[in-house]
Amino acid sequence: MSMNDPLGDMLTRIRNAQMRGKSTVRTPASKLRAWVLDVLKAEGYIRGYEEVTTEAGHAELEIGLKYHDGAPVIRELSRVSKPGRRVYAGAKEIPQVRQGLGVSIVSTPKGVMSDAAARNANVGGEVLCTVF
Repeated sequence: MSMNDPLGDMLTRIRNAQMRGKSTVRTPASKLRAWVLDVLKAEGYIRGYEEVTTEAGHAELEIGLKYHDGAPVIRELSRVSKPGRRVYAGAKEIPQVRQGLGVSIVSTPKGVMSDAAARNANVGGEVLCTVF
């Protein structure tokens, strides 16, 4: 079965696993997913991730979820740019999430980075998702 929105699928898997209180969740591996997970790890929203191989030989990313006092660290995780409607922003128009308490993840010509890093590098791009 083909998947139209792989990144949206990963974000949904993370949301669902956190609602169930799971410590880890697996998702099929891809470079974009790994880059987004790098940003989430750097910002402190997940413990980390590692690439594992299933019995069938498929590569998957095992994501370690993070909790604080029994509650998930990620309170809100939403996809902004979708396959049917892409959202682009210049360096000065990148949206702030909850007045800077959250993070927008942006795909720029210099790589996938957080909104603050994109503003510092003075580059815009596609706003992939927001995290709070």
